[in-house]
Amino acid sequence: MSSNETAQSFRNAEGSTTAASPWAGYTDKPDEMPLAGYATLLAAYGTIFGASFGNLLSRSDVANPRPADAVMLGIATHKIGRIITKDWVTSPLRAPFVEYVESAGGGEVKERSRGTGLRRAVGDLLTCPWCIAPWVAGALYSLFLINPRAARLVASGFTSVAVSDFLQHAYTAARREST
Repeated sequence: MSSNETAQSFRNAEGSTTAASPWAGYTDKPDEMPLAGYATLLAAYGTIFGASFGNLLSRSDVANPRPADAVMLGIATHKIGRIITKDWVTSPLRAPFVEYVESAGGGEVKERSRGTGLRRAVGDLLTCPWCIAPWVAGALYSLFLINPRAARLVASGFTSVAVSDFLQHAYTAARREST
């Protein structure tokens, strides 16, 4: 069922069909804004990380991140998010949900989501560094709660890559200015 059909016909909790979904009237282009797909992703996020954090935080042996950990995990979240959503090498993971548009330079690509419903919503998630960041942060913090040492190692590695990327861009800019 397409997003448009979902907006036209929605089954309520009793199973009867109502005239419109809870999102009816939000947009006149439901295929561009797949709210039912977004709701599915939100439910998955809440279930995965709610259960994970609830379980892990109920343990007495769980360490809380220090401010330095939060900074490093934040930088790593940024870099991992860029790799997932923009990197050439991760294109095969996004390909079922997106369409290639063009090179964005610096080893990154510009893509747009395709399809309808959940497929479109996943494509939107996989092409948006800001949208994927909570998922990445949730995974990194889950790892931190399970094994702080492993999380610091992963985060420090990706933080180093982010610093290297910044230096690559600074070097390129400096060379352009000198010519």
